Parts: sequence; structure tokens; C-alpha cells
Amino acid sequence: MIKAIICGASGKMGGFVANACKEDGEIQVVAGIDKVNIGQYFPIFDSFSKVNCEADVIIDFSNPALLDDILNYAVTNNTPVVLATTGYSQAQIEQINNASKSIPVFFTFNMSLGVNLICSLAKKAASILGNGFDIEIIEKHHNSKIDAPSGTAIMLANAVNSCFDNQKVYEYDRHSKRQKRSNNEIGIHSIRGGTIVGEHDVIFAGHDETITISHSAASKEVFAVGSVKAAKFVFGKKAGMYDMNSIMNFE
Repeated sequence: MIKAIICGASGKMGGFVANACKEDGEIQVVAGIDKVNIGQYFPIFDSFSKVNCEADVIIDFSNPALLDDILNYAVTNNTPVVLATTGYSQAQIEQINNASKSIPVFFTFNMSLGVNLICSLAKKAASILGNGFDIEIIEKHHNSKIDAPSGTAIMLANAVNSCFDNQKVYEYDRHSKRQKRSNNEIGIHSIRGGTIVGEHDVIFAGHDETITISHSAASKEVFAVGSVKAAKFVFGKKAGMYDMNSIMNFE
């Protein structure tokens, strides 16, 4: 049985992850990290310094502000970590990369298997369609989401841009521009409203034809299930950076 610590255990995603671990049967939650204790079936600690049990992996659905504590604990205790939080700065991503030199780190902007599939499909489409199509990405989330654009939208843009030697620029806002769209850009647009869990469209608009690759999540449970798969995958691995491509062998 793989023993896990859930960081952000009292949040909505923490609850989904705890339930997903129960249903999976191969991973046991031995502790949670959160400032609030809502009475989970495992002990909750308000900081990693107070954790009094051993764990094989950390699953994080919390806040970028906790990254230092997570990585310090993980590196000190040689514990693999699954990072499912979004909104990291470039400096924090560099921290994550540095930590992966010492421990196994599973890091992705989206834990959904379906999202990672459309990421692969979008990359394939870009490699085939080339510069003959304009590329626009639209992401929709609930009205409580803080960061914009979503990490997933950036992940999709980066995947597509890799087909163009990362030469395309990201255009987030056109309202102040009075000029024709450049062929050398990828438009990224954010919508926030209601209880939308997560929707992403990658649009390839060409001459007299449009191709759209879409994904819609009906529940946050899909992200919890993905994080449990990631935790089971990263357990026992050598130090390094892993993501959904590592599990699904996408290229």
C-alpha cells in the first residue's frame, strides 16, 4: 500500500483526492496538510513540520504560496511529489525543476487524462497544418478561479508553439489594438463565470475551414483520479521530472 500526504486536504480538491484514494484501493492517505480541519478520515496538520508519520508520496492541490514548504519537506525526506496546483510563477517553476534533480516530481498544468490527450492532438495538428492556420485558444472556468489564463491554456499553447520552434508570441488582449491579426501569434482568451469546471478549445482557423479540438470537464473528480494515477506512477521512480506524457507515452 502506497502511503500519501494530501496538501490542501480540507479544500474541495483535497476531498476529491481523498475519495479517489479510497476508491482506488492501492493508495492510503496517512495525513493531510491544511490550516483548517474539517474532520477527514486521516489526521490533518497545519504545517509539514508537524507531520509525525512516514509517507511515500505527496499529492498537492493547494496554493502556490506553499511550494517552498512542500519542496523542502519532499527533498529533506526524499519523498516523491505530485504537484497539481496552478498559478506558479516562472521562478517557482524553476524551483520545481531544481527539486526534480533530487526527487521524483510529477508536474503538469492539468491532471485530466483527457486534457493531456487533446494537448497531444493539438501538437500533432499544428505540426501538420503549419503556418497556414491561425491558432486561437479559449479557456472557460468558474467565477472563483483566480489565475488567468489557466495553466492548461498555457500548456496547450506551449505544446503547439513547440512545433514552431517557440517562435510564436502569445496575444492575451486585443481590445487596444487596431490592426490586422499577425500570423505569428497564438491568441489566448479567458472566460470566468458560474460553476464551469473547465473547458478548453484549440481552434485552427484556415482558409474556408476551421478545426476545433475541445475538452470539457463536468466534475473536478477527473483531476483527482488523474492525481492518484500520477502518485502511483511516480512512487519508486528515480529523481526527475515526470508528467502525463510519462504515463501515456505521448509525443
